[in-house]
Amino acid sequence: MTIMPSASDRKYRRGPRAPLLLPQSQKCEDREAGFDGASYSGAVFNLSTTIVGAGIMALPATMKQLGLIPGLIMIVLGATLTESSIDMILRFTRASKSATYSGLVSDAFGGPGRTLLQLCIVVNNLGMLIVYMIIIGDVLSGTWSDGVEHSGVVEEWFGQHWWTTRSSLLLLTTLFVFVPLISFKRVDSLRYTSALSVGLAIVFVAITAGVAVVKLIDGSIGMPCLMPELVDQASFWKLFTTIPILVTAYICHHNIHPIDNELKDPSQMKSIVRTSLTLCSSVYIATSFFGFLLFGDQTLDDVLANFDGDLGIPYSSLLDDVVRVSYGIHLMLVFPIVFFSLRLNLDGLLFPYAIPIAFDNRRFFSVTAALMGFIFLGANFVPSIWDAFQFTGATAAISVGFIFPAAIALRLTPEAVEIDREEKKAVEDCREDLKDRCGGQRKLTLRASFTS
Repeated sequence: MTIMPSASDRKYRRGPRAPLLLPQSQKCEDREAGFDGASYSGAVFNLSTTIVGAGIMALPATMKQLGLIPGLIMIVLGATLTESSIDMILRFTRASKSATYSGLVSDAFGGPGRTLLQLCIVVNNLGMLIVYMIIIGDVLSGTWSDGVEHSGVVEEWFGQHWWTTRSSLLLLTTLFVFVPLISFKRVDSLRYTSALSVGLAIVFVAITAGVAVVKLIDGSIGMPCLMPELVDQASFWKLFTTIPILVTAYICHHNIHPIDNELKDPSQMKSIVRTSLTLCSSVYIATSFFGFLLFGDQTLDDVLANFDGDLGIPYSSLLDDVVRVSYGIHLMLVFPIVFFSLRLNLDGLLFPYAIPIAFDNRRFFSVTAALMGFIFLGANFVPSIWDAFQFTGATAAISVGFIFPAAIALRLTPEAVEIDREEKKAVEDCREDLKDRCGGQRKLTLRASFTS
């Protein structure tokens, strides 16, 4: 099912010499492949996978900074604000008939606004994917925190070899996991891996909760700090470093349109968003509460690094490995979902007048290879996920998730949307009229040829 772009999208996605109408083979490509639209469950899993990424690993550390009660309130507030901002995007998307987030921003702010949004999405998604690879590297090969080494599962199992180093393991993961998954040209093709990734995140939460409850019952851990400890002005300002983490945890706006465009029934999108946010906020609350309860003041920036020692219960080593491996695989399956919108927006930024990237194999694979190379290098040189979260969360993520939707709502008044809708309808009428005239002229030519 191919979605025709809106007028603002077409202006940027078609060169002056490109044909007015797409070839029939392109229009029917998805239909010939047997694709009849994405299902409700597939869309929920894809959107939930977009949300539950690496941000969940830093949430227990935010509880350590904020205290349990303010931290949990902020998680619920983040979900509420995210639903409101997505509702703004969907409402004005329906009104302006835009097929992309950047097309909607273009309707409101023109070309400069569109370029700025695409740049923000590229920065945000690049930062997130680098964080994913950092955490995967931590899980497989280990990491250092405050001068203490936390071993990775591969190193624990097989010892130190050249192929158990961080760079080698990340290269193998890239070649044998990421490359096949990021080669799909339709986001719905990832619905099964998305369902598996959500299941693995729930496994992580269940094990963390189970260990925390067992240790709480036997009295080996106490209740965590409920409120933040403010001893000086520096500790007060440090509370604000958690905001980018909470913002990043809910960013999924860049995948709203790709998922919505492939739906069998687009009217279900609001329900899909609500279901996904309910599921993800429940996972976030459970992870934050039980993770902070389990490790307390020893909670690290990446809570997975805490699962490398004795948990104080039977089968501790086995549970450590299950937690780290399950979440490492989860992030590997989240990676292609975020990469999908990264590639689309970078292509729109670099080649605004080209045909859609899905129809140009050379450009598709060139952009994909360039992005993977940059992410691989970033994952080997960025020192901490907290640093990456603070940078992307305080700049690009908050712009994509909250500033742009609010600006669109202020800019696109009902009167402006109505005028824009009439202009687009006039463009579509002209296209249909031209198509009919071309068809009629062709019939007259054929008739004349046959008569002569």
